[in-house]
Amino acid sequence: MLIDEGGVTSAAGKLKKAEMIAQLVQRLKISEKEATAILEHILTSLVRALERGDKVEIRGFGTFGTRQRRARVGRNPKTGARVDVAAKRIPFFKPSKELRDVVIKL
Repeated sequence: MLIDEGGVTSAAGKLKKAEMIAQLVQRLKISEKEATAILEHILTSLVRALERGDKVEIRGFGTFGTRQRRARVGRNPKTGARVDVAAKRIPFFKPSKELRDVVIKL
């Protein structure tokens, strides 16, 4: 279960974007359109920063960044044939100590 500051839990065990928008509307007393724009702007800014190769640090929450993966030879699980896997950048998230402590307590 995911729990926000207000103690609201998500029945499905996932906090969805629509639920985050609803919480912004309720908490900040703004329209749904404004809350959607705020959340979209935050997420778009995060993605653009990662695209540029920057790190994004949210104190008390964690750090988003990218890591480089080397090229490697993999296997097709169905046929067992060798497959060349190209080098690529992948996103990663490193939680802050505060977030780790909260999750460990759950």
